Amino acid sequence: MSKRMLMKTPLLDVEIELNDCATADTIWLALPFEAYINVWGEEIYFEIPVDMKLENGRKLMEVGEVAFWPEGKALCFFFGPTPVSSGPQPAAYSPVSPVGKVTSDPSALKEIGDRTHVSLERL
Repeated sequence: MSKRMLMKTPLLDVEIELNDCATADTIWLALPFEAYINVWGEEIYFEIPVDMKLENGRKLMEVGEVAFWPEGKALCFFFGPTPVSSGPQPAAYSPVSPVGKVTSDPSALKEIGDRTHVSLERL
């Protein structure tokens, strides 16, 4: 059975299906938690109470992918190009650990503004 979590914002709820890796399992076990979002191009990220080393790291991401950024202890949601992208594909600032995917339309994440309060919980 797959592990899923829900990110609640004042505008919308976003469901995430986690993949099968140690970092995703650690995030799952840390739930629930709250944060304030940072927006960077078409990526949102926020610090979470998890400390893990890079796992299956890469910089080029797919639209809708969710990853953990070890340098910032942050969860990242990619929904389009970032300031370091060389085209339409999302790119992380530095290597991240892919942990899952948004199960709905990731373009809805564009509606979430900088410093928006979010809460995450298990589904």
